Amino acid sequence: MPETVLLGNTEVRRIGVGTNRLRNTDDSVAFIRAAVEAGVQMIDTAHLYTAGESEMTIGRALSRTPSGVVVATKGGYGGAGRGRPDVLKQEIEQSLASLRVSCIALYYLHRVDPDTPIEESLGAIKEYVDRGAIERVGLSKVDMGLIERARNVVSIAAVQNEYNVAERAYDDVVDYCAREGIVFVPYYPLGARPSQAVRAAAKRHHVTPEQVMLAWLLMRSPAMLPIPGTLSLAHLRDNLGALSLELSDAEFAEIAEG
Repeated sequence: MPETVLLGNTEVRRIGVGTNRLRNTDDSVAFIRAAVEAGVQMIDTAHLYTAGESEMTIGRALSRTPSGVVVATKGGYGGAGRGRPDVLKQEIEQSLASLRVSCIALYYLHRVDPDTPIEESLGAIKEYVDRGAIERVGLSKVDMGLIERARNVVSIAAVQNEYNVAERAYDDVVDYCAREGIVFVPYYPLGARPSQAVRAAAKRHHVTPEQVMLAWLLMRSPAMLPIPGTLSLAHLRDNLGALSLELSDAEFAEIAEG
C-alpha cells in the first residue's frame, strides 16, 4: 500500500492532521512543530476554525513552511452569501496574513453557497491562483456534478467530504477522484464507532481500532488522505502508524460490511 500521494507536484504522506480545535497557545505552536518533525506533511485548517486562532497558530509555528509540507485552509463557510467573491477575497486575505505566507498551498471552497453559483465563487479564488497567491484549489462537501462544474473554472487538486468506515455516501466521489488524479481528503475519518470487525482486526494486529479504521481508508483508495484531528502528539504518532498497517482482503471486506 503506497504511503504517499501526489498533490499537484508535491508528494505527501497519506495521513495528515486536522486542526479545528487548535488554539493560539505556546503548547499548540510546539505541537504543530512536533507534528512536522514526526513526519506530517498535510496540515488542514480553515478561516473559521477556533475563530481564526488555528490559522494564526500554524502561522506562528511555521512562519517559513518546511519544504514538502502542505498547509491547507478553507473559506466560504456559513450559508447564503458566504461564497460571494467579495466575502471570499476578504477571507483569503485574512488567511494569507494569519498563516504568514505569500502563497497558500491548498485553498478549499469550504461550502458551496446556495445563493452564489460555484463558478462565481471559484472565479474569485482563481484570481488568487493567477496572481500566485494560491497554488492549488480544493472543494468541500461536493458531489460529482459540482466537481465537474468547478473543473471548468479552475483545476481541482483535492476534494474534502465526510467519509469513514460507516459513512460512505460519497463512494462515487472517492472513485472519481482516484480516476481523475484528485486527492480525496475524508473529514471525520474516525467518526464511526469501531465495529466488531474493526475490533477483531485491531486485536489480531496488536494495534488500536483507530489505526485499523485509518488503514481501511488508505486501502479503500490510493487517492485517500485522511486528516484525523488531534491535539496529542502520542495520538498523532499512532495515526501515522496506520501507514504501515496492512489489512488482508478478507479484513477489508469484513469491515466494509460493517
